[in-house]
Amino acid sequence: MGRYLLGFDVGSSSVKASLVDAETGMSVDSATSPDTELKIHAPRSGWAEQDPEVWWEHVQTAAAMIRSRHAREMAAVAAVGISYQMHGMVLVDKAGAVLRPSIIWCDSRAVPYGNRAFEALGADVCLPRLLNSPGNFTAAKLAWVKENEPQLFERVHKVMLPGDYIAFRLTDRITTTPSGLSEFILWDYTTDDTARFALEHFGFSESVLPTVQPTFAVHAGVRSDVAERLGIPAGTPVSYRAGDQPNNAFSLGVLNPGEAATTAGTSGVVYGILDTPQYDPRSRVNTFVHVNHGPQAGRYGVLLCLNGTGILYKWLKDVCVAPFVGSAAAEAAHAATAGYAEMNEAAATVPVGSDGLCILPFGNGAERTLENNDIGSSIHGLNFNIHGRNHLLRAGQEGIIFALNYGVQIMREMGMTIDTVKAGRANMFLSPLFQSVFATVTNTEVHLYHTDGAQGAARGAGVGAGVFAAPKDAFGGLERTDVITPDRSIAPAYDDAWQRWREILQRQLG
Repeated sequence: MGRYLLGFDVGSSSVKASLVDAETGMSVDSATSPDTELKIHAPRSGWAEQDPEVWWEHVQTAAAMIRSRHAREMAAVAAVGISYQMHGMVLVDKAGAVLRPSIIWCDSRAVPYGNRAFEALGADVCLPRLLNSPGNFTAAKLAWVKENEPQLFERVHKVMLPGDYIAFRLTDRITTTPSGLSEFILWDYTTDDTARFALEHFGFSESVLPTVQPTFAVHAGVRSDVAERLGIPAGTPVSYRAGDQPNNAFSLGVLNPGEAATTAGTSGVVYGILDTPQYDPRSRVNTFVHVNHGPQAGRYGVLLCLNGTGILYKWLKDVCVAPFVGSAAAEAAHAATAGYAEMNEAAATVPVGSDGLCILPFGNGAERTLENNDIGSSIHGLNFNIHGRNHLLRAGQEGIIFALNYGVQIMREMGMTIDTVKAGRANMFLSPLFQSVFATVTNTEVHLYHTDGAQGAARGAGVGAGVFAAPKDAFGGLERTDVITPDRSIAPAYDDAWQRWREILQRQLG
């Protein structure tokens, strides 16, 4: 029996677990829980919350699903890694009890708090030292709690990111990473250490932060009672942790300057690597510490995020695919069989530019590329005599790609070279139409791989536990499945459609 690596990817839609053979690098098995999307609670407009205990329940469920099929391999797990939805905030008291629902990544309530901090500290301090405005990130979320829930704030023992919380439930130790602290916007890039000046401004004690340890390192061992439930050895090291986008880049082998990765799940992201700390003066894209950053070789990830990607396409599925057949049972039966493949085929029947129909896909909270404005999603150019369901489906895909391209242009303005982008064959990148239009509009070559965030977390755990000597050694079994190049025959038409979409966006922004 060889050694195996277990990875968890804790998203806002589901939790995925993956078991990887450390010798071959091949995925042995994977499981996702639940089989429907996790609920995001919105007590008020612009808010987005989830219960951290729900994540933990689904971590255990996903592990149990793999254990039911591969108990012997689970008993030989040598390390555990965690990927997680970025920028969420989990607050616990001294007993480790969660004090309130997690304020997650797409919650907009903290925007004014980040903006006030940026104005008070000054751009000449924030940009060179934090590489970002405090914006809508974790530190600003904690500032919101401090002002609006002061009695609860007084009970806060530790503030954690979602992955820190899952590691805590596994091990009873509260730790984070330099990359994680940069997600808080509490990493000082001039000192390569905690941004104590920002803590002082917000009035936070440094004691509320987790202990900072390297990304690839043994943070703690899995508790014996938890290990027994998961079916892995007691004391198995938890040896890697990263936010979903740095981890997605790692899972695709994106480690060095000039390399870039993309995803199109609930949100859409392009994430590129630099070897020097750079920033967008308007914080429309954001720079974080990458997983392989070190004192001898700086590595920084520049992240462009579009909140409303897969969530827009799911909305279109709910609205456009399920027919009104007069019976809730019949409608549910059809919805169970009709899905995204059908939508992609239907969208491909419509010409480039969707006959003038445009969708702005900004309907999932404040958007960083729009300087934290929340303009909502909108449909433009709708003609009742021309446009039907298929036009909406294609305009949805095009709107997502145009919004991502809007951010790619910002990254290029920073001096980044983005010619080749790696992606996992998943979510929107399962659509041949999406693949081709993305490559054409962004003028990039897209390399597709069979991998995912849970596999990346498992590989990272192998690095942290010493199973692999270095990050570059963790990619045995990772194979490229396809290369998508720009379609020059439709590029001129897409240039026109992109300009039309951009003009509509500028009008909306005023």
